[in-house]
Amino acid sequence: METFGLLLNGFSNALTWENLLFCIIGVSVGMFVGVMPGLGPVAGTAILIPLTFGMDPTSAIIMLSGIYYGAMYGGTITSVLINIPGEAASVITCIDGHQLAKQGRAGVALGVAAVGSFVGGITALIGLAFIGPPLASFALRFGPPEFFALMILGLMMLIGLMGKSLVKGFIAAVFGLLLAFVGIDPISGSSRFTLGIPELFSGVDFVIVAMGLFGISEILYNADQGQTAEKPARVKGLFPRRDEWSATLKSIGRGTGLGVLIGLVPGANAVLSSLASYSLEKKISKNPESFGKGAIEGVAGPETANNATSGSALIPLFTLGLPSSPTVAVILGAFIMHGLQPGPKIFRENSDFVWAVIASMFIGNVILLIMNLPLANLWAKVAQVPYKILLPLIMMFTMVGAYTVKNSVFDIGLMLIFGVIGYFMKKLDIPIAATVLTLVLGSQIESSFLQSMAISDGNAGIFFTRPISAVLIVLTVIIFVGTLIAGLKNKKSMLGTDMEI
Repeated sequence: METFGLLLNGFSNALTWENLLFCIIGVSVGMFVGVMPGLGPVAGTAILIPLTFGMDPTSAIIMLSGIYYGAMYGGTITSVLINIPGEAASVITCIDGHQLAKQGRAGVALGVAAVGSFVGGITALIGLAFIGPPLASFALRFGPPEFFALMILGLMMLIGLMGKSLVKGFIAAVFGLLLAFVGIDPISGSSRFTLGIPELFSGVDFVIVAMGLFGISEILYNADQGQTAEKPARVKGLFPRRDEWSATLKSIGRGTGLGVLIGLVPGANAVLSSLASYSLEKKISKNPESFGKGAIEGVAGPETANNATSGSALIPLFTLGLPSSPTVAVILGAFIMHGLQPGPKIFRENSDFVWAVIASMFIGNVILLIMNLPLANLWAKVAQVPYKILLPLIMMFTMVGAYTVKNSVFDIGLMLIFGVIGYFMKKLDIPIAATVLTLVLGSQIESSFLQSMAISDGNAGIFFTRPISAVLIVLTVIIFVGTLIAGLKNKKSMLGTDMEI
């Protein structure tokens, strides 16, 4: 009952005109970001963080969260209507969603996707509201050794899941860790990795790195790809046939459960949940041959799963301070920028903030459900704006945003450098997410490790003598060995295929 009372109080805060306005702005911008091919929630959130400077922290996080889950809705529209995924998690939707559009059933595909996304998102938020507080209370038992082991586990899972190569994942993670160490050494007080540049003495600003690695690199990469859009299909008839409802609802149910579970795993983002859901639906279907030809389950399951994953990914963020996806890592950076530290204490120390943000997400999902379908044709036309027109506008906006962080031209140059680095990382298939996550968690990893060493008088055995940290370390080793073995098997199979050819 206490949770209901706190949630009702959250609604009263979220429904103030200011917070409601920023919720509407956030989900609307999120829809736009999701619709525009190549932007996606990570780049969109990173680019727009500077807009929240000077804002009330609650309104700022409400808006950024709205961009996050709003983009998941928006990416569906272009996948179905013009066969171009607005963001990565909607790639799977193109397979059957666009086939339905070709059959004159674009409205059905979008209707099913909207309902599934709403159900998945709301279910994940209910999980956050009711599972979050008990999990946060349990996490209060964590000391520095447990937090260090937990963050190492999260990094290992992300490295293993976010790229095809374990080596590339480690390269990205180490690069992010080195960036996190730039600045003043907390023990000796001497500068490190600053190259004698005064602007780096305070460290590398997360916002600048995120805007460069995600925003600028995405702009460069998509300009290089030269995407073009076909004429969008018309939207009419939003509901499946009577004989399709049973299969659709079952797919939505399975997608919800699968998506919520996957969202709790660090590194297992919405792309993975969409793919897993599609594979599951095809495997258990009585007509697997219909997939790829306009199977409605091929839209309902993945779209539900990716939104459920997006919502449940916020559970480890709020309760443990551990981001489980690239976009959530960006949002964590925004938390820190506004003087908030997600983790076990936030439900007690910032209760009004937490419940206002959670309540706003319920409101935002309802708003998205209402605006998603009537404006589908309009959003599809937005996606047809030539990239050569959008690129300079987005670039200019991004540079202005970088300047406003510290009113420094140096930050603009630094952002452009990271943009070029991010572009080549994409080209080389090096997971940028691992770099951003280690950058965000780097200082926390270092402080947890130093505190653990201080508690144990320099004895590293403390990580193995405390039960929770010992279990987490063992899990980390198991995941590392499993990922290594899987990588070697894939390499051998690829070599075998090459020899056959």
